[in-house]
Amino acid sequence: MKVRAARPRDLPAVSEIEEASFSAPWSVSAFRTLFQRDRVRFLVAESEDGVIGHAVLWYALDEAELANLAVAPEERGRGVAGVLVDRLIEECRAVGVRRIFLEVRESNRVALRLYRGKGFQEVGVRAAYYQNPREDARVLRYDLPVER
Repeated sequence: MKVRAARPRDLPAVSEIEEASFSAPWSVSAFRTLFQRDRVRFLVAESEDGVIGHAVLWYALDEAELANLAVAPEERGRGVAGVLVDRLIEECRAVGVRRIFLEVRESNRVALRLYRGKGFQEVGVRAAYYQNPREDARVLRYDLPVER
């Protein structure tokens, strides 16, 4: 598996993974706009068969938000999401980000276990944040160690 910056030609595969992963998936046009934005990291994980996962993070000053992470259903449980998160943390460190935030559905126990295993801590709840179905979001934060 290789992780690299997304390219426009990846969008059909990214969209397919997105549709299979979320009840309110991002549109292709939403992903397309990421290529024109500064301070965005849009990564894909790929195997010999093509794109198997994607992640989107944006940042300002020393804070970032992990806005989207999805893995193809047939590839879940193989460490793809963890590799993407690790790469995003590395990239945040390189640009001076000190904190990464994210929201995750309260019922998404697999994602919560992944993020907590990477060192994210719960810092709050956003009531009724998600629709279709309506559900609270857990807000998590990762504090990057300050290098001395």
